[in-house]
Amino acid sequence: MTGIAATRRFRLWPRTLGWRLFLILLAGLTIAHGLSFSVLFLERYMATKTVMLNTLESDVATSIAILDRLPAAERGDWLTRLDRGTYRFVLGPGLAGVPDMSNRGAEIAAKIQDAGGQRFPIRVESIPGDGKRLQAHLTLSDGNPVTIDVNPALMPLAEWLPYVLVAQLILLILCSWLAVRQAIRPLVNLANAADALDPNKKAPRLSETGPTEVAYAATAFNAMRDRIAHYLEERVQILAAISHDLQTPITRMKLRAEFAEDSVEKDKLVQDLTEIERLVHEGVAYARSAHGNTEKSSRIDIASFMESLVYDYQDTGKGVTIIGKINAAIETRPHALRRIFTNLIDNALKFGGSAEVHLEQDLRGSVIIKVQDRGPGIPEDQLEAVLQPFFRLEQSRNRGTGGTGLGLAIAHQLALATGATLTLRNRDGGGLSAEISLP
Repeated sequence: MTGIAATRRFRLWPRTLGWRLFLILLAGLTIAHGLSFSVLFLERYMATKTVMLNTLESDVATSIAILDRLPAAERGDWLTRLDRGTYRFVLGPGLAGVPDMSNRGAEIAAKIQDAGGQRFPIRVESIPGDGKRLQAHLTLSDGNPVTIDVNPALMPLAEWLPYVLVAQLILLILCSWLAVRQAIRPLVNLANAADALDPNKKAPRLSETGPTEVAYAATAFNAMRDRIAHYLEERVQILAAISHDLQTPITRMKLRAEFAEDSVEKDKLVQDLTEIERLVHEGVAYARSAHGNTEKSSRIDIASFMESLVYDYQDTGKGVTIIGKINAAIETRPHALRRIFTNLIDNALKFGGSAEVHLEQDLRGSVIIKVQDRGPGIPEDQLEAVLQPFFRLEQSRNRGTGGTGLGLAIAHQLALATGATLTLRNRDGGGLSAEISLP
């Protein structure tokens, strides 16, 4: 039960940094504003009470003196003139009360008694049933009783004050939100830039403007991205150089093997050299694909482009068909695009015996081209892994079939370089569907 309660309490605290800062800042400002308002209100209350008590003493003293000097018959006409908002004079003994009263009642009673002085002793009582109402009883010089009915009121508040408080609260919320937004935005931009980090794409650099700390973080991030891109380019160049330099000794070894006497060992040696040569060629191709974005873009008719590619396969007797007709021209890198579909079609022919090329266009205008086969497919948990270089499946798609593990990796790398996306899906009924989405 304790763990569940702790979990519930923890959930009340927001998980995002922005909301946490917003609540902390808003709570601090609201408490500070509330304390300031309370201090001002208390100071105003004390000042108002002091003025009220002093005014009450002088007014009551003056009113008693006036009533005492007036003839008894004229006193009733003067009662309305002597009325105030918090007390009034009543001719007569008034209501019976009790001497017990609150602290504020005692303060008022003391002021009224001081106003009567020694000449007019005043007895102040609290009216039962209404703890705030007081009555002061005194006797004038002619023996007639007079009652002062006191009904003290709270300090009046202006009608516009609640609206001002609401406006101040809204202003606090807006200022807190703007402050948090300004503080969090650079962090969000940095997180988005880190999430979209791809050294193979020419993404815009993170802005290095703003406060000193933000500019320093952006500069450090841009420098880190440049270093990563440099390291990757350096390693790809090393791979390309090694693969290229290996071609010469491999060619010499094949020539020497050709002059050797025919034997089973010779055939195995030539076969191994051919496999090594194929792997070296694929290594060079992969290294070049990492820099596929160096090719200049041009506008092509994608339907005609794919038809030409498929007809080239058909002219050599390969089982490649094209399905669908679209009318779309796209801006792309033709050589890189041709290499992508060549690898995908070769992959389909190798493991499925035939290939179907489907041309589609979605509602947003994006071109989707699918290369499908009826081969063994790929296990669902390895659909992403086969896009990595030198990855080969353990069963049907291994080196025994002539695969090097670079065909899909090169297609994937070139797709990223051209702004396209490559997605692999297993088909219902068996086979693989490689989908290229072109913007």
